Amino acid sequence: MVDALGNCLVLRLTPGQQADCQVLPDLLQALAAAPGAVVADKAYDTNAVLAAVAQYQAEVVIPPKALRTDQRPYDANLYADRNKVERFFGRLKEARGLATRYEKTASSFLALAHLLAALDWMR
Repeated sequence: MVDALGNCLVLRLTPGQQADCQVLPDLLQALAAAPGAVVADKAYDTNAVLAAVAQYQAEVVIPPKALRTDQRPYDANLYADRNKVERFFGRLKEARGLATRYEKTASSFLALAHLLAALDWMR
């Protein structure tokens, strides 16, 4: 999770077979203050995610999946800021060890990600 400037706020490591949208409620709980808006891609368009964001009374900026019967509107201009997350991970992947996952254990891989995120804050 990144803030409006693209700085890392929370990092979580999930198993490869688990959907990332399942950890969004935990990520929202880890924040010190309630978010004003939650910007995510279509993979996060689940009822559980929408309910978690509604608890914080934040704006949902997630495009609805094509199969949803109720196509809710979303702010396309605010959705364009989703690239800040992609740019953050792009900066992390500049480190070859993270991009190719040299670390074998999950704890050491997450520690490397935290270290790189801290270095990114200092840029």
